[in-house]
Parts: sequence; C-alpha cells; structure tokens
Amino acid sequence: MKSLAILLILSFTFSLATNVKAQTVEFSQYTLGSGDTVSITVYGQEDLSIETRLTDIGVINYPYLGEISVLGMTVSGLESFIYDGLKGDYLINPSVSVSIIEYRPFFINGEVKDPGGYPYQPGLTVDKAAALAGGYTERASKTKIFIDRSVNGKQVTLGADRYMQILPGDIVNVEQSFF
Repeated sequence: MKSLAILLILSFTFSLATNVKAQTVEFSQYTLGSGDTVSITVYGQEDLSIETRLTDIGVINYPYLGEISVLGMTVSGLESFIYDGLKGDYLINPSVSVSIIEYRPFFINGEVKDPGGYPYQPGLTVDKAAALAGGYTERASKTKIFIDRSVNGKQVTLGADRYMQILPGDIVNVEQSFF
C-alpha cells in the first residue's frame, strides 16, 4: 500500500513537471505582436538603444535600419536581425539585447464579473485572469473554458482548465454552467 502511494505521488509530480515544462517551452517561443513594448539595447551605443511599442501592423522604427516589421518575430529573432543589420558596415561586433517591457493585453469574456481586457503578467493562469476580472460569476462553468490564441499566424481555439497558462493576446472564454 505504501509503495502504491509513492508511485501515485511520483506520477503526479512527473505529470505536473511535464505540464509546466510544456507551458514554459510554449512561452519561450512567444512572438511579438502589436501592443507589445520592447527595449532594444546596444551596449556602448546610446543612440541605438530605444524603447518602443509595436504599431498596429507590428512595425518599429529603428535607428540606422529604418522601419522593421517585427510582427511574429521572437525576441531572439529580433536580436539576431538587429545584430546582422548593424554588424559590418556600422559596428564590428555589436552586443544587442532585446527584452519585453510590457506585453500586449489579454481578454477574458463570459461568466466573469468584469469581462474585458487586462494587462498581461507572466505566470498568469485562467484562475488568476478570472480573479483580475472580479472572479467567476455564480453561473460560471469551471470545465467549459476555451482560449482563442494565435499560433503560427492562425487563430485556434483551445480547450482549457483553470490552471492553464495564458499568453499575451489570448482571449479567454468562460462558458455558462447549467448545474
């Protein structure tokens, strides 16, 4: 009996670790979109270090390189793009760092007390998003939750549970329960 309990605990721990790892991998592939604010730093080059918000079409205006369409790029992809653009003609070996200062908002609809758009915070789950929206209503279903998300440029709808991590730009829909 004791070995069965240990086996169950190990199984649960492995399942939890796998789920967290899958969510972390997904977030590391986060692509930039309109509404994100990024900081671009080129060490030793103050005139090339900027903070900017992506426009509605996902464009930024960067010194020396001009307008850059960054919609759908990852942070590391943007770092590489700027590094390649500055290397050679302008700088010998630029040290480029890109970070996200502010993520685009997420949205939560349906059976929450105050549906709408909210600032994204890393580590946000469906439950935490509902809490930001004033909590679930009495009629909220805790099992009929769906997330509309852009994946590789296509809009998909995912079934979710209360502990699923949400991403910037996600639209969380909490359905009504009939019982």
